[in-house]
Amino acid sequence: MIRLLLADDDALLRSALAALLRLEDDLAVLAEAATSTEAVLLAREHRPDIAVLDLEMPPADGLRAAEEIRAELPARIILVTRHARPGVLRRALAAGVSGFVPKTTPAARLAEIIRDVAAGRRYVDPDIAASALTEDACPLTDRELEVLRAARTGASVNEIAAQVHLAPGTVRNYLSAAMAKLEVGSRHAAAHRAWEEGWI
Repeated sequence: MIRLLLADDDALLRSALAALLRLEDDLAVLAEAATSTEAVLLAREHRPDIAVLDLEMPPADGLRAAEEIRAELPARIILVTRHARPGVLRRALAAGVSGFVPKTTPAARLAEIIRDVAAGRRYVDPDIAASALTEDACPLTDRELEVLRAARTGASVNEIAAQVHLAPGTVRNYLSAAMAKLEVGSRHAAAHRAWEEGWI
């Protein structure tokens, strides 16, 4: 029996997926989470074999939850996303995610992917993989990405500085450099562009 944790902030979709997966003789849905925080807590409690996580969950995204779960537990992770951005795929693979599938994947196909991942294989949707191969590399440094990640929440320069443990002037320099590289006029536009590309 493959023990599953499902996490998605869309209650209707999550419940429907759980019901469909429970029809499979070899799959057991142990718990369902509505947020990334809840997903981590339930993973600690139930210790699933596989966590199927929605990428776009509040308060942090599913990838952040995946990193936390992977750091503490032997569970394998499958990320499901509506916006399959190639940059996110690269981050997911670097974080040790075993499966990356679009939300358009039928439940029966997802069940097959779950079995493959449980057997130690990795699955990446072919269209996403093809896009990732042709995508331009991220031009931003790790520090620039870090400050843009904080800027995406609408934080002020001082708040970002406190979050990333840098001086406000240094944060402004990183934000300016990122804006110049991305050819945008504001830190919010830079953060949005970086998020759209899947870099943060």
